[in-house]
Amino acid sequence: MRVLRLLKPSAWSENRDPLGPAGERAAERFLKSRGYRILARNARVPMGEADLLCENPDRTAIILVEVKSRRLDADRPDPPAEAAVTKDKRRKLVKILMHLARANRWRSQALRIDIIGVDFRAGKPVEIRHHIGAVGIPSRRREA
Repeated sequence: MRVLRLLKPSAWSENRDPLGPAGERAAERFLKSRGYRILARNARVPMGEADLLCENPDRTAIILVEVKSRRLDADRPDPPAEAAVTKDKRRKLVKILMHLARANRWRSQALRIDIIGVDFRAGKPVEIRHHIGAVGIPSRRREA
C-alpha cells in the first residue's frame, strides 16, 4: 500500500472539544479489536477531514470512518450521536474518499464509508454502534 497523500493536520484540531477525540480513540480501539488496520487519523484533504481511514480485516477494502460522539444524560432520551450525520455531510464524506482514492491510486480496492456512533454516559460503559456501509458511494470508473 502506498503512503497516504494527505495535508498536514490543521491548528484547529489542537483546540477541539475533548469529546470528539475521545470518541475517535474509542472507535479506533473498537475497530482494531475487530481486526481493522488503521491507516490514518484525522486525514485532511482540501475538501475536509476523515476521522479514521482503515482497511477491513481481510484487507480488501479501504474504509473512511466518520465518528460522532455525544455526552448523554441518563434522564433524557436523546437521539443517537450518528443521527448528526446530515445529507450534506454524507456528500462531503464521499468527496473526501473519492479524493483520497484518486490521490493514492486506489483502483483495485473496494471503498466504503462507515459511521460509528459513540455515546458517553456518566457512570456507564461507552456505547459504540458501527454502521457498516452507512453512506452509499457511486460506482467508480476503472482506468485502463
